[in-house]
Amino acid sequence: MDPKDSLIEYPSDFPIKVMGPTHDDFATTIVEVVTIHDPTFHAGKMEVRPSAKGAYTGLTVIVRATSREMLDNLYRELSSHPMVKIVL
Repeated sequence: MDPKDSLIEYPSDFPIKVMGPTHDDFATTIVEVVTIHDPTFHAGKMEVRPSAKGAYTGLTVIVRATSREMLDNLYRELSSHPMVKIVL
């Protein structure tokens, strides 16, 4: 895909929603995965929301997207992680 065909201007801050079963290490694990792709990421750029019954945890992480390839790689890694159910 040609970069000029993208709707996203790079670099930019980009929100990603990640959801998984509630686990003590869920947020920490997601921070570790995101930091591999965005070394500037820190937990202060993350919002944590438990589900109504507490069975799931939703995270919104704001990454500094530098390219489509970076976002694609991050989505792939998050989507394939065993603790993650949904990535949006």
